[in-house]
Amino acid sequence: MTRPTTNATTHATPHPTIRLLIADDEDLLRSALAALLALEEDLSVVAEAATSTDAVRLAREHRPDIAVLDLEMPPTDGLRAAEEIRAELPTQVVLVTRHARPAVLRRALAAGVRGFVPKTTPAARLAEIIRDIAAGRRYVDPDIAASALTEDDCPLTDRELEVLRAARTGASIAEIAGEVHLAPGTVRNYLSAAMSKLGAPTRHAAAHRAWEQGWIRSLSDARRATAVRRGRPPRPCGVPPRRRSPRRGRGRRRGLRAVRRRSWCRVRRRGSRKRRRRPGPRR
Repeated sequence: MTRPTTNATTHATPHPTIRLLIADDEDLLRSALAALLALEEDLSVVAEAATSTDAVRLAREHRPDIAVLDLEMPPTDGLRAAEEIRAELPTQVVLVTRHARPAVLRRALAAGVRGFVPKTTPAARLAEIIRDIAAGRRYVDPDIAASALTEDDCPLTDRELEVLRAARTGASIAEIAGEVHLAPGTVRNYLSAAMSKLGAPTRHAAAHRAWEQGWIRSLSDARRATAVRRGRPPRPCGVPPRRRSPRRGRGRRRGLRAVRRRSWCRVRRRGSRKRRRRPGPRR
């Protein structure tokens, strides 16, 4: 007796779709990357952003599974946006950069970034990396990881780094001097020393090279780190700083009185010297 054969059709379990956020300030590259990743069956681009502020806002709105962020994005950078996203959402972050520096890699890993790839990575390879990160793994480009082991120490002093961080915004010598509370001549000396150490022709090139190496951070990141160190909550990305009212109080009034008193005493002593030197009337 033969048993009837049942043709059991095996249905393949569909893979869950990975929702992506693409952020890059270059429209052509962002659109091309989004179109190439959208060709994959298990990848879906839900939002695109051109700035780090928009990336954080769209991540809060769409809550993607993975955010692919460019490192160099205005107004801050992709690393700052990654910190904001990781602090509020379970979204994993992949940083794509043209200048892959070991110091930036360490900062990215400390911020919770799961992937760090250069812009020379093919789209098919990037799709595989995104799948690995969605599965809970981490990916770091092998060349970047190898260069991290042979990184040179920073040859700049703390003052030179502070001046270069202020110069990276394109400020003039007078504005840099007001920012770091130094004389303009002293600022020029620090900038010249930093340019000679880094072999850069201009102060802007020296500041950009120091930023690529990860030796300096943006001014907003430095202020944010100072606020965290002092126990104050950091300011969210894109929120303007609060204006402070001029200092008023008894201490300031006492200081002004002391300055006026010293000035009056100098004038009085100067006048008394002049009176002593004046010859008396002839008899």
